Amino acid sequence: MAAGLTKRERPGRTLDATGLVHELYLKLMDIRQADWKGRAHFFSACAQIMRRILVDAARKRLAARHGGRLQRLDLGDAVDLTQSKDSRLIVLDDALNELQEVDPRKARVVELRYFGGLSVEETAAALGISVETVTRDWRLARGWLLTQM
Repeated sequence: MAAGLTKRERPGRTLDATGLVHELYLKLMDIRQADWKGRAHFFSACAQIMRRILVDAARKRLAARHGGRLQRLDLGDAVDLTQSKDSRLIVLDDALNELQEVDPRKARVVELRYFGGLSVEETAAALGISVETVTRDWRLARGWLLTQM
């Protein structure tokens, strides 16, 4: 799951897949007496924690005291000046928080599928709903998020 979330990051980032797993482990150790209701429930919690870790790291990198959106550019390199990955992750998180207020189940489906890397079947098991409902929620939530972003 961590490798899938960090594979699109540019090289040299301090939070690679290993770092994300270590951060996740530390957060899981803070949870006292978790009553895991199976593999899907565990991965659901991991997805939520990884989302928070990634969004917090993105917000920190964009903070003014860390240089904000300033980047070092070499004149010889062709640079894509579109919105940074950190900014897009924060926008996605904000849109997902809005979706949480409108339709919590669809927000959980997105969180489990995108941040958790769960399959449709695993997501259905984690939420206790049918595969068809997950498929429909996933499709509708993606469309809603795209319009909000």
